Amino acid sequence: MPEIYKNQIIKLLKHTDYEPLKLSQLAKTLGVGSEDYPEFKDAFNQLRQAGHVVVGARNLVSLPALAGQIVGTFRANPRGFGFIIPLEPNSHGDLFIPPNAKGDAMTGDIVIAKVKRQGKRGGEMRCSGEIIEVLERAQNRFVGTMVKHPEAWLVQPDGKSFVDPISVDDIGAKGAREKDKVVVEILSYPTEKYLARGVIVEVLGKAGRYDTEIKSIIHQYHLPGRFEADCIEQARRAAAHFNPEKPSSRQDITDKVIITIDPPDAKDFDDAISIEKDARGNMVLGVHIADVSQFVTEDSPLDIEAKARGNSAYLPGKTIPMLPEILSNGICSLQPDQKRFAKSAYITYDRQGNILARSFANSIICSKQRLTYLQADRILKGHTKDAGPEVIELLNDMETLSRAIEQRRRKNGMLHLDLPETELVFDKSGRVVDAHPADDSYPHTIIEMFMVEANDSVASLFDRLNIPFMRRVHPEPDAMSMKNLARLVKAFGFTLPRNPDRKVVQDLLAAVKGADSSFAVNLAVLRSFEKAQYAPLHIGHYALASTHYCHFTSPIRRYADLMVHRALERYLQNESPRKEQEQNLVETGKHITFTEQRAEDAERELRTVLTLQLLSKKIGEQLDCIVTGLTGFGLFVQCRKFGIEGLIRMAALGPDHWKYNEKTQCIAGERSGRSIRLGQAMKVRIVSVNVPARQLDVSPVELLAKESKQQTKSKARKKQPKKKRKKRK
Repeated sequence: MPEIYKNQIIKLLKHTDYEPLKLSQLAKTLGVGSEDYPEFKDAFNQLRQAGHVVVGARNLVSLPALAGQIVGTFRANPRGFGFIIPLEPNSHGDLFIPPNAKGDAMTGDIVIAKVKRQGKRGGEMRCSGEIIEVLERAQNRFVGTMVKHPEAWLVQPDGKSFVDPISVDDIGAKGAREKDKVVVEILSYPTEKYLARGVIVEVLGKAGRYDTEIKSIIHQYHLPGRFEADCIEQARRAAAHFNPEKPSSRQDITDKVIITIDPPDAKDFDDAISIEKDARGNMVLGVHIADVSQFVTEDSPLDIEAKARGNSAYLPGKTIPMLPEILSNGICSLQPDQKRFAKSAYITYDRQGNILARSFANSIICSKQRLTYLQADRILKGHTKDAGPEVIELLNDMETLSRAIEQRRRKNGMLHLDLPETELVFDKSGRVVDAHPADDSYPHTIIEMFMVEANDSVASLFDRLNIPFMRRVHPEPDAMSMKNLARLVKAFGFTLPRNPDRKVVQDLLAAVKGADSSFAVNLAVLRSFEKAQYAPLHIGHYALASTHYCHFTSPIRRYADLMVHRALERYLQNESPRKEQEQNLVETGKHITFTEQRAEDAERELRTVLTLQLLSKKIGEQLDCIVTGLTGFGLFVQCRKFGIEGLIRMAALGPDHWKYNEKTQCIAGERSGRSIRLGQAMKVRIVSVNVPARQLDVSPVELLAKESKQQTKSKARKKQPKKKRKKRK
């Protein structure tokens, strides 16, 4: 818990709107109750002793002042300058680095910078920095595209982390050609006068091809490759010894009506559902999860590799699994008509969806049918041609129970964000040829509700037993984040109270449902939240309104779930609870939180690349968009169909002096009086696409401002040829 409090304190103090508070006021702002105040105070004292916070006049808390030197992470900007994000937060914040003061630092490097104070402006000290030493290089290998320059061969790096080209020699050594995607290793880093120099260590293929772009993303994000031989051998042995017919102490429920519902392209079926009624007519939900812990023993080669991977990565058209396919798509997968080992959670409900009882068991199951979400939806809507009566009855019971659970959880404060997803359409070569809204039929919600209930139930069991375990935590948003949200939604005509609770956020989301502003408001709510993470800290899950929560339902693809299964196994075997070292849980939690974010970032970037490749062939075509971001240099719009973000530069809005007003959250033209607000629908035209830089530039189909008569006359005068003066004879 102290770590969470430390993070919340630092985040609040770093906020631009923060005004120094006393410690008690700080606790109140962060929503710390009286029972938790001693732990909060302890966390604060640890920060103070480490010099991360200071207590000044009148006992007001703030960050320490900017020192003469700082250590931090360098972030370069395409326009030449950069910023250093300090490792130790200070009251100044990020430090500006001019173009001529970067040295040979590259984005992500840990550097030391000398601080230069340049006098006060507006009552605040203006500072810049000069990098004097690179302490640690972020990376020395980059992926990019070969470009032929009149004087040299260059590699233009992919993405936004390093924008300057890298000079390469002896391209023939690896057989690289123009427009090939390559991996280049840095030999000498860039200076103010010279580009970085590197050597090609691998040729990935022709840029633009699907296989090449996949390899590029895998290299860029350091995603894992093939499994080592010892992991494959362990998986093969497990498969060879798997015998579900062998007598065991497991609960045999192979005669029950159990089904799976998954996407059409899924192969790793890790959850299955059953519903029965008890003697009193109450529904008993069975959530049956693949028992991966039976095959992946602790500290074995497979366990070490699964922990390192953290999770499976699902890229468009390719899966990088946490476990070898012989397990993930084989004996662990709850395939139809196949006996499989499972861990079963049984939850009994009354008619209102309230929980009456919970129990757990090791089981052997046999799925009766594998359905896709669309198939399940069609059956629920009466298209029952391909389903037996038992499956139809089960699906109807599932829908009834899910709606009751959903109603109960929403009443308790569960939040549901409406952020539509886009599904890409590929041709046989792997190129994106179209996109359409992803399926969001009600069976998705059914499975989501049941998985949340099972996760909640296992976490509640461990809390009752006072066992440390890996939780899925989602902290409550801090007061400053909610204040920013209130300021933003005010532009849409909504007023939030000073301390909005979940009910207020629920009402806000309901009010914008179906409106043009829906996407922008939902996105703003999401951005006001902390990211969910893995940790042993007992702080619950804010968005789900769960006091106890963990991940239990996907052990094939998440290491956190596998850890929870092992803890549940010890409980089922009546073993003494293992007192996990909290520090080990903390460190593992940080690692698997990182690998989860890495996989999400890699998926998002590959989707962007593939979509930009498609749009590069549609220059001049129109897109329906929503305004999602405003800045001093332009505005960002989200394409409804492709789910990709484009930039409209100020100059593209029309002949006017456009200015961003942060207070009113709009961009307005001084002469025309026209304005653009968040959530506004806008038709745009594709202007340019830069795939390596991940950049889409668009402009409004209709200019928001037209030239004044004076501007038109002025242009006309400039175009008229000058009259030649007659020479005097």
